Amino acid sequence: MHSNPKSIFEAALGLFQSGKANDAERMLEAALKRYPNDPNFIRLLGACLMRQQRFAEAETRFTHVTRLVPTLAPAHENLADSLLHQGKVEAAIDALKMASRHDPQSTAISMKLGELLAMIGRGDESDQVFQSSMDNNPSRAAIVQAMEAVRSGDDAGAEKIYRKVLRSDPENVDALRLLGVLKAKQDQYNDAEALFRRAVELAPDYWTAWINFGTALNEQQKFDKADQAFRRALQIKPRNVHTLERLGANCMNDGRLDESIDYLQQAVEIDPKHFPSLLCLGHALKTVGRQDEAIAAYRQCADSKPEFGEVYWSLANLKTFRFEEAEVEQMKLRLDEVTNSNPNEDSEVSFCFALGKSHEDRKDYKQAFSYYARGNEKKRLLVHYDPIEFEVQIDRLIDVFTKDYFEARQGQGDPDPSPVLIVGLPRSGSTLLEQILASHSEVEGTAELHYLLRIATETGLNRADGIKYPQCMLELAPHQVRGLGEEYIELTQPHRTGKPYFTDKLPNNFTGVGFLHAILPNAKVIDARRHPLDSCLGTFKQLFAKGQPFSYDLYDLAHYYTQYVRIMKHWDEVLPGKVLRVNYEEVVADLEVQARRIADHCGLDWEDGMLRFHETKRAVRTASSEQVRQPIYSGSVNLWRHYEEDLAELIDFMEPVLLELPEAQRPEMLKG
Repeated sequence: MHSNPKSIFEAALGLFQSGKANDAERMLEAALKRYPNDPNFIRLLGACLMRQQRFAEAETRFTHVTRLVPTLAPAHENLADSLLHQGKVEAAIDALKMASRHDPQSTAISMKLGELLAMIGRGDESDQVFQSSMDNNPSRAAIVQAMEAVRSGDDAGAEKIYRKVLRSDPENVDALRLLGVLKAKQDQYNDAEALFRRAVELAPDYWTAWINFGTALNEQQKFDKADQAFRRALQIKPRNVHTLERLGANCMNDGRLDESIDYLQQAVEIDPKHFPSLLCLGHALKTVGRQDEAIAAYRQCADSKPEFGEVYWSLANLKTFRFEEAEVEQMKLRLDEVTNSNPNEDSEVSFCFALGKSHEDRKDYKQAFSYYARGNEKKRLLVHYDPIEFEVQIDRLIDVFTKDYFEARQGQGDPDPSPVLIVGLPRSGSTLLEQILASHSEVEGTAELHYLLRIATETGLNRADGIKYPQCMLELAPHQVRGLGEEYIELTQPHRTGKPYFTDKLPNNFTGVGFLHAILPNAKVIDARRHPLDSCLGTFKQLFAKGQPFSYDLYDLAHYYTQYVRIMKHWDEVLPGKVLRVNYEEVVADLEVQARRIADHCGLDWEDGMLRFHETKRAVRTASSEQVRQPIYSGSVNLWRHYEEDLAELIDFMEPVLLELPEAQRPEMLKG
């Protein structure tokens, strides 16, 4: 039993911070009977009422605190929040002005006041507030300078400013958060995570920082921790549409699709025109096979934001969807708009890919390719890919993972036989192979998991001598190698339900076959192959949500493909029998023969259900999700022949690979 005000307050605060606002409220109400004018109790009680969306009651409590302690700026700020939630904007402005008067150094209060004034059209007053904030707080002026540097493309200059601010003011939460945003922009999510964590430790009610924190965790596939961050943000701003959308997206990425759909539907109920929620809802519904509802969500999204090209690409990316003629004309008009009057590179790219798909469906291949080429040319400028760097990476793998390496380490690693990796290039039939395997009673079909290569590249990352993966693999002790295998298995557990085997269908894992065998020697690997030109064309026609930066230029594609073939030949030489190669065209021609090969390679007893893969009910997240819910079909075999003239550059680059094919499978320019 808590006997003094301090211990009572700490106990109530603990309940509040753990999400038990009702319990904290009861404890505080009881305490106020003994200490009726304790401002700390009353203010925390107001926060509990805010958490429960009882804003009028919270207003009464915060008003009481401001009368007890008129100089307590946070209480005036709390009062402003409770007033805003009730739509009392002018009263909220007065409360924020009072808060700013008592704490002129507070950037958060000044920002909130300035943004609120700007929102209601009082721009001159807003500018005065911001200027006064900078005059009173030199750090604020520096942060504004850094933000301007970011807008002008000088990220390095911005980082220097943020770090200078933090050297003199280590607890500046705005500098911490904005530096974290900068690190996330550079894909340095581990650094971003640390910065956001510190920001929310210093400012537990900083909603934006919690959203950033959750996003950084999500990008690292730390879905459970991201969930906690987004839930905390939702406690700070209940029924906030953006937070609900982030929660829905995180649940979808984590495979919790029913939860995802629930969050997203809540968001759409609050704001039926919130296009990010509508788009994400479409993705989630598509993943679980509710295609008609997915199309409805996408179309509602397009109605809400017609210039948003991504939603049209999402419709096209259903693969089995066909645009109506009016929709095609609408896309052409929108493409002109986002290109000319309102330049938007992302939407321009999306419209181009969607129009390419719509013309291909009409068998207008020449026009289709012109749109695909335009979209790829624009997208290539937005991504970073260095083909020479990738070739050097392959060289290093070949140098480390030799036959001698594996012979000297037989018996090492985790013996767990459960993983079945499906590798290859995108759009080469890997989703079909995954669906065939997942139709077996002993195989769990998971998703494109990113754990293997992440574990590989993080191995040796912090070594003082700078030796990184893959060279560091030469020096690992047997228990360390086994530990890496155990780590991979542990990370996959949330995606599994207890079946003996599971699939990991990340195509890019082809570079990690040697690492996989070192840490999990009994894991199986299947290489999904397709005619090289169909494989590259399929990749060129696909606009990826993220990753695959090699796919937007024909030379990059050809070079990447040749390096893929090169490393797969190496794995065959040093690990004979490790990889089963399955050709898409052969699966289409004789499904049962290839399905039996797959079952044999994986040590599975034959089940006829593998032939009825299209009947298997499971979430499928890739672009082929609707195609693998249909029986086998041959419509995409040799599709490249329709584009042969336009692929002349690709054919020229890939000549050595194509000359290894039987003459009947070669393009005309390489026959004879």
